[in-house]
Amino acid sequence: MIKQAENKITALYCRLSQDDGREGESNSISNQKEILSQYARTNGFHNTMFFVDDGISGTTFDRPDFQRMQRMIENGEIGVVIVKDLSRFGRNYLDVGEYLEIKYPTLGVRFIAIQENVDTLKNTGTEMMPFNNIFNEWYAAQTSKKIRAVWKSKADKGERVASAVPFGYKKSEDNPKQWIVDEPAAKTVRRIFELCIEGLGPTKIARRLETEGFMNPTSYQLSVGRKTSNTVSERGDYAWKTSSIEHILDNRQYTGCTVNFKTSLVSYKVHKTVYNPEDEWQIIPNTQEAIIDEDTFNRVQELREHRRRNTATSRESLFSGLLYCADCKSKLYFCAAKSIKPNQEFHRCSAYKENLGTCSIHYIREVVLRETILELVKRVALFVQQYEAVFLYMYAKKHNITKEINSRNMKSAIERDKRRIKELDKLIERIYEDNVLGKIPDARFAKMMSSYEAEQNQLIETTAKAEQALKTMEQDKVDLRAFLEIIRQCTEITELTPTIVNRLIQRIEVHKSEKINGRKQVRLDVYFTAVGLINLPDEKELFEMMQEIQSAKSA
Repeated sequence: MIKQAENKITALYCRLSQDDGREGESNSISNQKEILSQYARTNGFHNTMFFVDDGISGTTFDRPDFQRMQRMIENGEIGVVIVKDLSRFGRNYLDVGEYLEIKYPTLGVRFIAIQENVDTLKNTGTEMMPFNNIFNEWYAAQTSKKIRAVWKSKADKGERVASAVPFGYKKSEDNPKQWIVDEPAAKTVRRIFELCIEGLGPTKIARRLETEGFMNPTSYQLSVGRKTSNTVSERGDYAWKTSSIEHILDNRQYTGCTVNFKTSLVSYKVHKTVYNPEDEWQIIPNTQEAIIDEDTFNRVQELREHRRRNTATSRESLFSGLLYCADCKSKLYFCAAKSIKPNQEFHRCSAYKENLGTCSIHYIREVVLRETILELVKRVALFVQQYEAVFLYMYAKKHNITKEINSRNMKSAIERDKRRIKELDKLIERIYEDNVLGKIPDARFAKMMSSYEAEQNQLIETTAKAEQALKTMEQDKVDLRAFLEIIRQCTEITELTPTIVNRLIQRIEVHKSEKINGRKQVRLDVYFTAVGLINLPDEKELFEMMQEIQSAKSA
């Protein structure tokens, strides 16, 4: 029996990751503690202290209790480190080797791994230690591959890969795989999207939530008895981070879908999360009840893409981020200064720089813009109220919507083609087996295989295009319904609000001013969400369209 150095602590280190936990009780923290305690008592280590990292991978040494133990080692407080086995210490071959072969010997620290009979003071088991460490790292790499394979298998079946539940949802008690709306939190999520539609950026939304008394996600989860890895804000339960707002506004899953493979780790060794390109995401629709409708989510993404530039006076325009030059397509900047009165504020093409830029001046005053857009919105609202059938007819003609192309027919065609794709899989498998058994000659097999594969590839391509077209068609219907719902409420409005502007208008193009009848006039092309440019018909055009609609009904 070899005694430890006087007054120095013997560190009993335990670690368990989620993957290790799948192996059962043998690697559990309680089992490790029991083994380490028994070993310490038997071998005369009395001044012991446990260090535990539960749920952390051995491929990283960025573990809270390991780092605490390491600081105490460097301070000379610990003389011995004991682990159940080398894999509990770590699974990164290079880093484990640096600790056990360089750092600990330099600091005079004795290391013991019970299972492999490693004891650096007795110099036992050290010859095989590098090989054991290599195997432990190989095991981590293989486990990582298996986990990725499980994720892919789940995704292929249309299941959710990530286990984290977004703020606003909670797991169903009957089925933990199913998310249900957590209404108090969902109310906060809806408010965040409302404020964004009103024109507020993430920082201003955070301040507004604090003023209105909305609890932040971490404090809310703790208040209802749920575990969270995040720490409570020092500023209190109602303090919000801008990053939290941005994360919520970016989360497509609030529309009721599941998003797989949005992020990934650099590798099984480097536990850094990186965002994958959007075309690599897997989006599965209708997996839980939506908190935010598709139209609101998409509108918020457009608004955030065209973030608004603050002026020196902090005054803002209703139309900032929506105005573009009709000629060079550059954005128009909102110009406000302390020397400029509110009724003199204006927008100017960003490519114009006192005749030195790439575009001539395109200019419109804010007050004129407000009056013009207000009048246009009221005119469109009144037209929709009086002639909604004509408006829908105009929309259908503009978007080439015909009776022959509708979602029901497309869905039937997609289902039919998918059934045929599965049938071809079975046929290909059958002729392959028949060829192996000698029932079909090679030449005949090659011809049939070529024919089946060509048909299948064509169907796969056609189905993919049809599904995308159907998705676009369904989204157009949602967008149109949302537009009509809002515009119907605008017949009696006396003032534009950020919500009306951001809900209804997608883009405004400003033309160069022209003199008409001795007065300067600026033409605007206003692109409404879902419907684009709206050219209201005159009396003659209106009469002709009403006749066309009547004829179509009679046919």
